[in-house]
Amino acid sequence: MASAALLGALALGLAACGGEYPNSTFNHNTDFNADIDALWDKLLFWGTIVFVGVEAALVYTIFRFRRRPGAPTPKQVHGNTVLEITWTAIPAVILIFIAIPTVRTIFKTQAKAAPDALQVEVIGHQWWWEFKYPQLGITTANELYLPNGRTVNFQLKTIDVLHSFWIPQMGGKRDLISNRTNYLWFTPNKDLPSSAWNGFCAEFCGPSHANMKFRVYTVTPQEFDQWSAHQKQNAIFPTVAAAPAPAAVAPVPSGTGATPVLLASVQGAQPVAADSAAPAAAPVPVWAFPREKLESEFKYTIPTAKIPVSVTFDESLLAKGDAEKGRQLYSKSTCIGCHAIGGTPFNMANVGPNLTHVGTRYTIAGGLYPNDAKHLAYWIKNAPALKPGSLMPTLGKGLTDPKTKMVVTMGGLTDADIADIVAYLQALK
Repeated sequence: MASAALLGALALGLAACGGEYPNSTFNHNTDFNADIDALWDKLLFWGTIVFVGVEAALVYTIFRFRRRPGAPTPKQVHGNTVLEITWTAIPAVILIFIAIPTVRTIFKTQAKAAPDALQVEVIGHQWWWEFKYPQLGITTANELYLPNGRTVNFQLKTIDVLHSFWIPQMGGKRDLISNRTNYLWFTPNKDLPSSAWNGFCAEFCGPSHANMKFRVYTVTPQEFDQWSAHQKQNAIFPTVAAAPAPAAVAPVPSGTGATPVLLASVQGAQPVAADSAAPAAAPVPVWAFPREKLESEFKYTIPTAKIPVSVTFDESLLAKGDAEKGRQLYSKSTCIGCHAIGGTPFNMANVGPNLTHVGTRYTIAGGLYPNDAKHLAYWIKNAPALKPGSLMPTLGKGLTDPKTKMVVTMGGLTDADIADIVAYLQALK
């Protein structure tokens, strides 16, 4: 039994030493993490000294004053003023060495952010994340872009229950509390390469708490400017033009490793406003974190691809999806009562995630599934089956909604309808 326990302890120890843990906070990717790590090192140093000193004194006492045959009774020290002052003063001095750096770090991390900080409003929902950039007029969901070398000030709010905002490799977690705004700020290192990181909710908030994830991209200032310039405009929807035209390609700064992104996925397509038949004026090129780099270097951020076996969909229809039909279906469906798409006057709800540029995102369902045609179709058809407690209702025609217990008939979507809507949403760049 003892040998098995020892073997298990050794295996656990070896597992803890295996490679870089993707959610470790022991790094210096931001000033926040550097300060916290420095404080941890100081506390560990003094804690180790105290541990070694106490254990050494304990071992000495056990051996020095152990009972021996014929040995006299050890001298009692009760009431010895010098000793009592000494063992009271030593912990007090140690606490001073611990308290000073602790209080200094608390004051530094709790201070107000720099006036020129990038402001990001973080709103927690059951169970997804909304990100607003008030200075830029941008609203997005579940995917957060941050420029390296610039301080970011997060305003943390919740519209329902308590949540907790946590990007392990960037900074400490901070709670989102009802009827209160909390703040957290940090500065991604200026020399940090363009990277992808995990984000989580760290406060139990209901049945899909573990599914409330998000992704963070730290990019160069030039890449962030490209991303934000595109995000500020209305959705771009490609429709077939009369005369063929080459697809526009987003310019990419040299040395970034990014790949060009097509503005129009249809040959001979012309970018237009999402709900308009007239071409948009000089749309800003699309820029998103390069997929090739994401999949090759940051595999731990890839969401689950597993779909419950109880959910079915005719995947052969996805290749036949008609984006224009999908646009018309979407504009008449119940989707417009929850989601917003910039540039569509009757589609400005804010109950669910903003879908203005949903075609440029890599995840759906609160970072749970990849944003591809297959998973998007299953999600639209029966979201509650893919994510427990989802507030998005079942939309598949003939299915039973788990909340209302009613069969979806009027307004329900067939697999062909969903394939068309998927084509439309994926075209929103």
